Amino acid sequence: MFDEIMEKFEGSPSQQAVIRLLLERGFSVNDDGRVVSGGIEIPNTGIAREIDVDRRVVDSTTTAILEDEELRRIFQNISSIPSLMDLAPVLDLSVLTIEPNDAEQSGIVAEVTSRIADRGISIRQTISEDPEFTDEPKLYIVTDEPIPGDLLNELSGLAFVRRISIA
Repeated sequence: MFDEIMEKFEGSPSQQAVIRLLLERGFSVNDDGRVVSGGIEIPNTGIAREIDVDRRVVDSTTTAILEDEELRRIFQNISSIPSLMDLAPVLDLSVLTIEPNDAEQSGIVAEVTSRIADRGISIRQTISEDPEFTDEPKLYIVTDEPIPGDLLNELSGLAFVRRISIA
């Protein structure tokens, strides 16, 4: 799906940068062509400054989104989810990061979370990056307590795990 969206802006790397930012941040586009997060409007100048493009590029991108029925449905229904990952050190939480060999393999989240739950460790949040939206998707698991070393070794030994890290 990500590739299909980006193809619609194939001739404009600047517009692709706007699309990438909207998707990464979970920003939507309202009926007036304004970028919003929930009901809060985000000025196009701020978006342009963030990705180093002209404000008019943001305007033209949101106009193109509203003119394309498929894009309109996507960008009017996207939303962001708050992440505990950056707050983990402040809240005394741990973050386990799994980099799979093949993120499209089924059962990765179930296998990892089951093994953590079997140890009685509370999972506060899981975030899995979509292989369609990122080149090297990862699975992030935020827990109430650190993952013990033997469990890290066990998880590292799973066939689908390419790399594992903790924070």
